[in-house]
Amino acid sequence: MTVLMDLDQQIQVLIDNAPPDGTTPRIMEAIAPVLQLVASQLKHLEYYILQTLDEDWVLTTLSNRAQPEIQKNVIYAFPTLKDAADFQSVSDPHILATPVPVTHILFQMLALETVTSIVFFDTPGNLAAGTEVRRDELQRLIQTQLRHSQSVPRSYPSNLPPDIA
Repeated sequence: MTVLMDLDQQIQVLIDNAPPDGTTPRIMEAIAPVLQLVASQLKHLEYYILQTLDEDWVLTTLSNRAQPEIQKNVIYAFPTLKDAADFQSVSDPHILATPVPVTHILFQMLALETVTSIVFFDTPGNLAAGTEVRRDELQRLIQTQLRHSQSVPRSYPSNLPPDIA
């Protein structure tokens, strides 16, 4: 059984695992409030994500009934392993359900350009109603946060011009 991390611990893991290039950890720290805000509106600290043996997340393409040409790609996040297993109408040995911390799901979604949204099912046993988090809305919130964090003056030396002597 996995030990659930609270949202602060999840964010710290993301920061600690960011490439040590001097920029990515600072960006992670800057966007952390957005990830925490969105995650706090969901009911679980981790969800089960269906993924292939290659660890690729399983995408589901949905079509609009009235306008079939309008499609979106979603990833489903399940509150329990049983819900993830029940979702598959036919058991596929090449598809596994893996628990993933909620902030990590949100962060990963930003990198998945083909994903329109993630649907988080919050009530175990109920796969009829979920909370949709759209990638474009999350990106907009993060861009706003990054602009805000860049406008806050910093007091450390990296803000000094390179020719200062």
